[in-house]
Amino acid sequence: MGGPPAWGLGEVLTTPGGGVFLGESSRNIQRGMKIGTWNVRSLYRAGSLKAAVRELGRYKLYVVGVQEVRLDKGGTIREGDYDFFYGKGNDNHQLGIGFFLYTIE
Repeated sequence: MGGPPAWGLGEVLTTPGGGVFLGESSRNIQRGMKIGTWNVRSLYRAGSLKAAVRELGRYKLYVVGVQEVRLDKGGTIREGDYDFFYGKGNDNHQLGIGFFLYTIE
């Protein structure tokens, strides 16, 4: 399954030899887990976090690393079905990284 430009999508984590990266007991859970990366260019603008979460849900991603979030503080935000963990960029709203984690309740 492809995604928008600047996305890196993966179905499951595997070792170079083809084995499952996590323990054998988590194999069934892991089969349906989709992970990815995304250069979001900015989550500083109003509404961009909600739009990002909408896209993550659309592609049914569980864990997504993001770059260039451009937020001036570090922290955690709950948005929809995702928790967003992010680190401080700089005072000019440049740089910054984070990740989205799908939360199953």
